[in-house]
Amino acid sequence: MSASTLRIGLLNGDDIGHEIVPASHRIAEAAARASGLSIDWHPIPIGRKALDELGHTMPAGTLERLGELDGFILGPIGHQAYPKVPEAINPHPILRKSFDLFANVRPTRSYPGLGCLYDDIDLVIVRENNEGFQPDRNVVAGSGEFRPTHDMTISVRVITREGSRKVAQAALEIARARRKRLTVVHKDTVFKLGCGMFVEECHKAGEAFPDVTIDEVIVDTFAMKLVREPQRFDTVVTTNMFGDILTDEAAGLVGGLGMAPGLCIGRGDIAMAQATHGSAPDIAGKGIANPYAMIESTRMLIEWLGRRHGLPAAGRAAALMKTGIEAALADPATRTPDIRGSGTQADMVDGILAAMERHSHAAA
Repeated sequence: MSASTLRIGLLNGDDIGHEIVPASHRIAEAAARASGLSIDWHPIPIGRKALDELGHTMPAGTLERLGELDGFILGPIGHQAYPKVPEAINPHPILRKSFDLFANVRPTRSYPGLGCLYDDIDLVIVRENNEGFQPDRNVVAGSGEFRPTHDMTISVRVITREGSRKVAQAALEIARARRKRLTVVHKDTVFKLGCGMFVEECHKAGEAFPDVTIDEVIVDTFAMKLVREPQRFDTVVTTNMFGDILTDEAAGLVGGLGMAPGLCIGRGDIAMAQATHGSAPDIAGKGIANPYAMIESTRMLIEWLGRRHGLPAAGRAAALMKTGIEAALADPATRTPDIRGSGTQADMVDGILAAMERHSHAAA
């Protein structure tokens, strides 16, 4: 990165990714121009289109190109529909592990009029990203699942002190910047060693954050309380699979997966914007896919990079995007049908852009 320019990759992914990543790019570029932020955009092929055109879902040199950037936007990947050939790999775990993006930051916020179950939800779940039960993340090579006999399958969960400590530190930093409360979600009543180690490392990390209050909740109890009293939680940290499930549950409280953004971060200077939802092939090309999660993930990336690199203009651009997003979500005409709107994807994008322009003119 130069002193004043961010270098950000654009990876459309699959299906609706070819709609919502360009939409996010358009909005982010408009916010950057209005805020005096320079962004150098780098389109990089990935996914099924890359397989069809270049022979691999992650063409040679992709990681090297991404390593030269400050961050990248990854659209949803429809890897379950890939052909069963060696060149059709799932890029997700490779990207996360290659850049040590061990923390998946997933905020949940309720907006009026969207059909949220509560009007005052504002929490962040920080999910460990590179270990756990997910078989493509918990070993260096091969899989964390195997079948020694026809009638038996064994799945291995990997928990390390280092992985637990790193995600705990990331969550504590987020908690300190919010309301100084961190909830550790686990199941050490059953997984006495695995979850026990995770809890130990969370408390050890917390010793460096005396201003943050730490409590613990067993995962099944948390799942129930999240539905009944989501307002009692602020920042949450948990292991990989628990976080995968709980963040989808949280999204259901505020309008569904279309309202579930995410940012993958690590200790380095690179981050990845990645919405929680899938590639939705059933609605691809129809212009009705909700772009909010991808747009908000992009906004989070720009905000994070601004803090990381000391760029006030990036903070201004992220704030302008937030103003536009909130204005579009407040109007049913600029909301998609999944969140009680009558608009299309293009209507939401146009609504965000119009609101940003109005705000910029008023501030001039």
